[in-house]
Amino acid sequence: MRRAVTLALLGAIIAWSGHAWSQAVPAAPVTTPAAAEPAPAGQVGAPAAAIAAPAATPAAPTALTKPSLVSVDRLSSADTAWMMTSTALVLLMTLPGIALFYAGMVRKKSVINTMASVVAIAALVSLLWFLVGYSWAFTPNNSFIGNGSRMGFAGMEYLKDAGKVMVSHIAPNIPESVYAMYQLTFAIITAALVVGAFVERMRFSAMLVFIGMWSLFVYAPIAHWVWEPGGWLAQLGALDFAGGSVVHINAGVSGLVCAYFLGPRRGYGREAFEPFNLGLTMAGAGMLWVGWFGFNAGSAVAADGRAGLAMLVTHIAAAAGAMAWMIGEWVMRGRPSLLGLCSGLVAGLVAITPASGFVTPRSALLIGAVAGIMCYWGATGLKRLLRADDSLDVFGVHAVGGIVGSLLTGPLASKAVSGVTGDLLTQLIGVAAVFGYALVVTALLLVITKVLVGLRVDEQTELAGLDIGQHRERLGT
Repeated sequence: MRRAVTLALLGAIIAWSGHAWSQAVPAAPVTTPAAAEPAPAGQVGAPAAAIAAPAATPAAPTALTKPSLVSVDRLSSADTAWMMTSTALVLLMTLPGIALFYAGMVRKKSVINTMASVVAIAALVSLLWFLVGYSWAFTPNNSFIGNGSRMGFAGMEYLKDAGKVMVSHIAPNIPESVYAMYQLTFAIITAALVVGAFVERMRFSAMLVFIGMWSLFVYAPIAHWVWEPGGWLAQLGALDFAGGSVVHINAGVSGLVCAYFLGPRRGYGREAFEPFNLGLTMAGAGMLWVGWFGFNAGSAVAADGRAGLAMLVTHIAAAAGAMAWMIGEWVMRGRPSLLGLCSGLVAGLVAITPASGFVTPRSALLIGAVAGIMCYWGATGLKRLLRADDSLDVFGVHAVGGIVGSLLTGPLASKAVSGVTGDLLTQLIGVAAVFGYALVVTALLLVITKVLVGLRVDEQTELAGLDIGQHRERLGT
């Protein structure tokens, strides 16, 4: 009886939100020019020029098609301040957000290795982004990859005396240095997410070699396809506001491939793997929730109404995801859990990411609720079907949540919010393209890594724990 009641309640919530978003969004009121008012007393018969329309406003700045040096007057101080804040928020998601979130879920003997992997990835990807990654991802060239003009951040200038600053054609109201740094934080967290699929068994050296190649040959091209205006998925009309495909499907699929290549942890399925400290996981989840406002609202690249709405829908979806996962777990296992709540809120955040700049709050409620249920299944039933030791459910939460959000963005995108409409088939093409490319190229890079340095630690190191085996460090008692 209890399960029936809770399932009925969850069904009612999803049904209501589905009905709500389907209602037509009220059109903006149509205004007509007001009739000419009589001239004020004493001005009857004044010269026509005296009562003519106001002076014409200055023409809008010319649209840019490539990074360009412009006058500093073109910059928006508000937009720049918001984007610098968003950059700090997104970096907080990785350091220490993902580090704590993942470290709390692994066993005590591999906590240091998990944290060290996240920190090393942040440093490594930063340097590669500076050298090559940003240039390949966000400069115009062709529909598959950018050019080399920004390698080493060449040309990213600020000329104080001349009053000039370099801006990106994608974000012309903020310095290109800020935009490049903001996008760097996305590259960092995407690579760090993959770690959750292979914790407790991958060589530290192999992780560095693999992630370094992956950030250049998987992440950068996909970011170009979707977010650079000349990218082929951007040209096709695929909608991904903040990274449903670029970040989450990409990381989730790559993580699953890693899990298959490395094989299961020793004892997987035969012994309980007790998480080290779910308090750390909850602290990390909280940082992810707060940092995600920079992730999604920051992707508006402006301090405007769209950014404000993106922040709101992000919060609603996270809450709906947490509640949906909790109810599903309560029904299926008889009790809710802290880990389930944390996983559910992340599921909601993942799913709203591609839609956050395109949908209304009611649509966000639907997306979050569906993602909570689907990702719960992804981390349980689907995981058993796939027979992969995806240690921290990177595929079950990030790939499944990213797919749910990306596909729902098609029918739920509101033209009143964003000025564009979505298409389910186009979204499906985008999902399939990212899924297939990440799968194939990740597998190839793992083969190369295995040849160069090997992939998996030896049995003795794995049994003793990677903290001692790889770093000669251990947590205090």
